[in-house]
Amino acid sequence: MFKYGIDRLTVDKTIQIARGELKAVLTEEAIAKVNECRAKVETMANSDKAVYGVNTGFGPLCDTQISPEETSKLQENLLITHAVGVGNPIGKELSKIMMICKVQALSQGFSGVRLEVIERILFFIENDILPVVPEQGSVGASGDLAPLSHLFLPLLGEGEFWVGKDILPAKEVLAQHGLEPITLAAKEGLGLINGTQFILAHTIKGLHRMEYLLDLADVAGAMSLEGFMGSAAPYKSALHEIRPFPGNLKVAERMRMLLDESENLALHSNCERVQDPYSLRCIPQVHGASRNAFAHVKEMAEIEMNSVTDNPIVLSETEAISGGNFHGQPLAMAIDYCALAASELGNIADRRCYLLLEGKYGLPRLLTSSGGLNSGFMIPQYTTAALVTENKSLCFPPSADSVPTSLGQEDHVSMGSISGRKFNQILGNLEKIFAIELMYAAQAIEFRRPNRLSDIIEKNFEIIRSKVDKLEDDRVLKDDINAMVEFVKNRAFIVK
Repeated sequence: MFKYGIDRLTVDKTIQIARGELKAVLTEEAIAKVNECRAKVETMANSDKAVYGVNTGFGPLCDTQISPEETSKLQENLLITHAVGVGNPIGKELSKIMMICKVQALSQGFSGVRLEVIERILFFIENDILPVVPEQGSVGASGDLAPLSHLFLPLLGEGEFWVGKDILPAKEVLAQHGLEPITLAAKEGLGLINGTQFILAHTIKGLHRMEYLLDLADVAGAMSLEGFMGSAAPYKSALHEIRPFPGNLKVAERMRMLLDESENLALHSNCERVQDPYSLRCIPQVHGASRNAFAHVKEMAEIEMNSVTDNPIVLSETEAISGGNFHGQPLAMAIDYCALAASELGNIADRRCYLLLEGKYGLPRLLTSSGGLNSGFMIPQYTTAALVTENKSLCFPPSADSVPTSLGQEDHVSMGSISGRKFNQILGNLEKIFAIELMYAAQAIEFRRPNRLSDIIEKNFEIIRSKVDKLEDDRVLKDDINAMVEFVKNRAFIVK
């Protein structure tokens, strides 16, 4: 059981909560912190002292004081006016992860949002009542204002919910569950929509996807090496211990495991080849660098998912600091780094695909024994080339850009929401690249039979052959590629 506001969230725990695999609760300890902070906000709201977001306007209107009678309308107007997102809705799981991360932040007792508001969000999470959130419109400071406004408009009976594949008005869905809209009180609108939960949700989702793809990259590289009949010498531990980057050491170790007891490797004992191309020889260095980037971003994300990122932060009955914890730059820069790391995994995989087509060391050109009449596997590499180039174009770092907003009050923004979305686009393309490389590798391995390979590679070869037959004569490969992509997306391949 996970305790909001008390326990530490991780990428895996967040995904487990979102998928109903881990129960998450609000304990008496967290409730006490929430109520204590709320009492501080009530005191400030009823005082004559101007406190940003509690009894003042927002952004450039921060110097305009609001009367206690107008407080509720101010907070509701905040959500209504900031719900200006455009584009397609984000995935339902992303909406759920956003709410999970917001509850974790609000439950720490620094935001001043009432318990009943947090409990309503928890009801949405636990009953899969998922708001519709457009994918575009956040600049990543003051947090993810537009997407968070869409996420929480349904609390007011505004906005929309998913019902299966349909989209229905929030008021209608609330009525179906016997719920009345909530009237927001002082500070609550700001507490709900200030924060980095859109950026964070995309980061969590991307890291969860990338962790498997990092392992699959090693499997695909090992299978390509077996098809090419390359050397395992570059993976020896002694080589990597004198340049001990953690990712490099990990990949070299995994390559040794994946190539264990390979009958192909035994044929290298009297081999005249001096070295393999970089796409095989440098797998530990390239895949390892991507692992190092992944580890850095995971560390940043897990700090963020246990942080309080709204504004102002309530410290006492007389002190609420208006700072910049909502600024997405710490995550945005790290995501851009990880997006480049993911793109490079696809870049080297495409080079291995090309390598297998060249007809070297006993492989037929284009991986077909009857070239000329048949084009074999010539054309799928065009697809990997296109996907690799698309990923390169997606590697421009949005965090390098900033466009001032809010009449200059918000004069530097992170654009981290765009970083998070592009990161996941790159991962989607990477899944397709690995699908094609694995299909190529299986075909190349056919020409190395009857040699047997490691148990893990033989099992993955069988998985491929369960849906994709050896290519003898040209056929439509679209169905084969689609089957391979589904294998990757569904984590069908054995990677450990």
